[in-house]
Amino acid sequence: MWLSNESFRTVVALTPLVAIDLVVQNAEGAILLGQRLNRPAHGYWFVPGGRILKNESLDAAFRRLTLDELGQAFERRQARLLGVYEHFYSDSVFGDTPTHPDTHYVVLGYQLRLPPSTTLITPAAQHDCFRWWRVAEMQASSQVHDNARAYLDALQ
Repeated sequence: MWLSNESFRTVVALTPLVAIDLVVQNAEGAILLGQRLNRPAHGYWFVPGGRILKNESLDAAFRRLTLDELGQAFERRQARLLGVYEHFYSDSVFGDTPTHPDTHYVVLGYQLRLPPSTTLITPAAQHDCFRWWRVAEMQASSQVHDNARAYLDALQ
């Protein structure tokens, strides 16, 4: 269920959004990040993911998001729940001035380890490009958003 821009703006202004983030690792342990095209976190490298829709089960949301973000549907049972995270942003998809709402997400972070032969097709709807990052690279780079780096502690 998708909302009109006006309704969605009201939701963003008044409530937290519930989302799933995907910490996708290849066989070598590198993590897939995309450079964000839209707000919040515009321009930063971030893990794939997205909002859970009204009346959408977690399993259905996981399948939809992996298909949309990775080009291939995966089942939630193939992943490991890393935890529940809170993301606060001073901007939103509507802009970054004081007249625009800020954004608050409650995020279910999942680790998805890909089998060695998996090939992903990463659509560019929300990201300019994708690349694989080593964990040490992610930790050291100011181009990787803090909310994406927050998942690294749970990977141990």
